[in-house]
Amino acid sequence: MPVSDETDLVSRLRAGDGAAYALLVRENVGTMTAVARRFFGDTPDANEAVQDALVSAFGAMAAFEGTARLGTWLHRITVNACLLRLRARKRSRLVSLENDLPTNASEDGAELSRGETCARVREGVGQLPESYRTVIRLRDLEGLSTEETAARLGTNCGAVKTRLHRARQALRAILEPQFSNAV
Repeated sequence: MPVSDETDLVSRLRAGDGAAYALLVRENVGTMTAVARRFFGDTPDANEAVQDALVSAFGAMAAFEGTARLGTWLHRITVNACLLRLRARKRSRLVSLENDLPTNASEDGAELSRGETCARVREGVGQLPESYRTVIRLRDLEGLSTEETAARLGTNCGAVKTRLHRARQALRAILEPQFSNAV
């Protein structure tokens, strides 16, 4: 959309013009949905995040300064709506790892208790380099998203994914001999 058309659209939006809101949605909902689907895939959460973003944008239209393009501003609002939804989802799905750990037979044929299994895993994590321990703690134990972990570590999502993959491989290498001997 040319700058003059965008300036006119923003003026109409600030004036409460319903047709301007319909135009804004029609021209931007596809891009906003694509952003949300990168977070959630093709799920209802993606559509709900877009709706949340549109409501936020409509409510904040008076605060839009025009220093960025309207599409850029809507992109940022959509990302924020997705992150808020992810945080809410994360809080509702945290569960104890101890309930999900399998039991394994020990060297003498007896079953390992969940506590013994957890202790071995914690010991294995403790043997990892600090950067691996940190990424495993944030992603696997605290349940943060890749984006949230990247923000905490001051890096990008690709680096988090790579480090997490390497950390899990290293942990597997530490734990496999213990558990393969235990079967």
